[in-house]
Amino acid sequence: MIKKSNITLKVSSLQLKTLDTYEANLDELLSIIDRSDSQLIVAPELVLTNFDYENFNFIADFYQRALNSILELVGDKIVVLTLVKKEKENFYNEAVVLHKHQIVHRQNKYKLFTLGNEQKYFKAGEEAEIISFEIGSIKYGILICFELRFKELWQRLEGVDIIIVPARWGKNRKEHLETLSKALAIINQCFVVVSNSSDDDMASSSAIISPWGKSFHNETFKVIEEEITLRDIQKVRRLIKIK
Repeated sequence: MIKKSNITLKVSSLQLKTLDTYEANLDELLSIIDRSDSQLIVAPELVLTNFDYENFNFIADFYQRALNSILELVGDKIVVLTLVKKEKENFYNEAVVLHKHQIVHRQNKYKLFTLGNEQKYFKAGEEAEIISFEIGSIKYGILICFELRFKELWQRLEGVDIIIVPARWGKNRKEHLETLSKALAIINQCFVVVSNSSDDDMASSSAIISPWGKSFHNETFKVIEEEITLRDIQKVRRLIKIK
């Protein structure tokens, strides 16, 4: 068995524009997954539909069809995205982690962005859903967009190796996204993978950030790729003891 500290992982953080139709967005995501040799692929928040509030019932119908298409293709890769899901009369912004044709983790967005009126359309998830989960010997956690601003949620994910942040973060607060993401990586001494929309009003800023605070990013790319090694986590936690 490979020692955890010797594990390397190729990661892709997507930085996509919203296309004209849900199907076009799905086709683009499927094409990226199919062509990629990354082991972890993270897509922006609501990458397939955006916050299309006027068509929420149609979006909910699209949920299972889209999910089935991605599950069929995912294979040994790990794919993370969020989708609009309807349960009874409530709509949720649900993060799903797909691996080996299964959903291995799911959580609903807990902190809704009131400035964007998300609370009018979505039901909030529970804080208790924000927990670490393991795939292989790597420990992951997820914060969905606005949740990145809450330090008590950072604490819920202490000790994980990789924190994933699917986001649809506005351009006006671009510096906040970049600063908070880097601070989270340094404070929690882990890798942070941010995937944000590149729509005209969005910040882009998708990045793969090391526990040392080094950020791999490129505003012109649809896909930011980097190979990471978990040895970096072991080094920083051994040299800079904060627990």
